[in-house]
Amino acid sequence: MCEKEFELKQKGKLARLTNRTFKFDPRIKDGWFSAVYFLKTSKIVANRIPRQTVSMQFFQKNEAIVCGMDEAIALLHTFAANPQNLKIWALNDGDKISPFETVLMVEGYYEDFGYLEGIIDGILARRTSVATHVYNVVQAASGKQVIFMGDRDDHFSQQAGDGYAAYIGGMSAQATYAMNEWWGSDGVGTMPHALIQLFNGDLIQACEAYLTTFPEDNLVALVDYNNDVIEDSLKVARHFGNKLYGVRVDTSANMVDQYFLRNQHEFGQYDLRGTNPRLIKLLRRHLDAEGFQHVKIIVSGGFDSAKIRLFEQLKTPVDSYGVGSNLLKVNIGFTGDCVRLNGKEQAKQGRRYQFNPRLQPVRYAAEQHAEREE
Repeated sequence: MCEKEFELKQKGKLARLTNRTFKFDPRIKDGWFSAVYFLKTSKIVANRIPRQTVSMQFFQKNEAIVCGMDEAIALLHTFAANPQNLKIWALNDGDKISPFETVLMVEGYYEDFGYLEGIIDGILARRTSVATHVYNVVQAASGKQVIFMGDRDDHFSQQAGDGYAAYIGGMSAQATYAMNEWWGSDGVGTMPHALIQLFNGDLIQACEAYLTTFPEDNLVALVDYNNDVIEDSLKVARHFGNKLYGVRVDTSANMVDQYFLRNQHEFGQYDLRGTNPRLIKLLRRHLDAEGFQHVKIIVSGGFDSAKIRLFEQLKTPVDSYGVGSNLLKVNIGFTGDCVRLNGKEQAKQGRRYQFNPRLQPVRYAAEQHAEREE
């Protein structure tokens, strides 16, 4: 099996990931994904004022974890005309960045690469948003495992890039094989509610079927199907004993667990909806009381950095967090600006040339050129 580029990069044998990893849509070359005004501008420049050297720099307005740098560079090396003549300076995926800091600068003839500006903005925006959300969630979790469960929250075609950005942000446990395509190997996961439903709501039978089919896996029972988390957790723990690795609680945000309906005195003291700290603390207490201290608790459902931080502040006995949709909100936008013309400062009002000493020069590699010609 051929080594992944990411593995070669980790070993120092490759400076940047290339199109061998990203597999760009070849229609980019035809301008299919570029804003029409970029295409029109490129044509005007080529016909009327060709060979004007511009310096284009990219920035955003937040404290963030940058991602998408290798992808943007590979885009330029794959689709710019005469990419060997471009001068590129860039930060690295995973670098912490500040508001208005230049993260990427490209110098060359406008007609050679200008039409790629918007695509670069979009790459950096999505990858950096995901990486930053993941970083904030991982920091909030205080070293506990966080699982990237974003497969159902966006178009499947985004999974490889989102999974890579999540890895850059600090999250290595991911839900699908596609999320691991650029950097890793296997996805992780156990059972959905559908498996329990197919066994007519019988959690024990569903778990037995899972364990029989995947005996090498850790058995993690999904225990909110009947909205009776504590009773169902104890039921599977008693049945499977040491074979039970953990339980996952995924109670809907508009539901109150049956335990609280049986114990009305709990109302008025806590917010008892969904997967909440009080429910998890009681679950841990009941498991421990019956000798099931080994059973881990995984929680999911509406978690973001703020909710995880609250759980940690309240010392909620969670072993792993599952997070999905809140990691995929693209809220960090990038801007590309032409700030120099033929070596002299020339930019719209409010923008100026800002070279960043942290930027590293990027070499146009022979192997990238060879792949471009294939």
